[in-house]
Amino acid sequence: MVKLDRTKDNPWVLKTPPGTAKYTMPVAEKDGIQDLVCTIGSTVLLYDARCIEDLHAMLKEAGDFVELGGADEQKPAKEGTVEAWGRSPTNPVKGWYGLKKGLRGRFGVYHPTFDGTSRSL
Repeated sequence: MVKLDRTKDNPWVLKTPPGTAKYTMPVAEKDGIQDLVCTIGSTVLLYDARCIEDLHAMLKEAGDFVELGGADEQKPAKEGTVEAWGRSPTNPVKGWYGLKKGLRGRFGVYHPTFDGTSRSL
């Protein structure tokens, strides 16, 4: 289990899959529920922190290779990708891990690179 102890003052600092942009991801807790606050430039995205464990399990089960995908909320995700899984009614949360209406997409861009250590800068 990934220890979710990163605060606004000590976030994970990560890079997008092509390595071209940095983003931060601290954990915020509200009413006992943890969210990941993904900030890239001036854009702030919120994701259910449960996605870390759930995605890890899905990738282990998939075994070989899962394409990342990556699409805005308003665009369809390519089937069989991490992006499609991150919004699927068959994933463990039965839908979107993204929590900010209008900005729930791009799951396939920001989460597969996240492990809390190896991609930290």
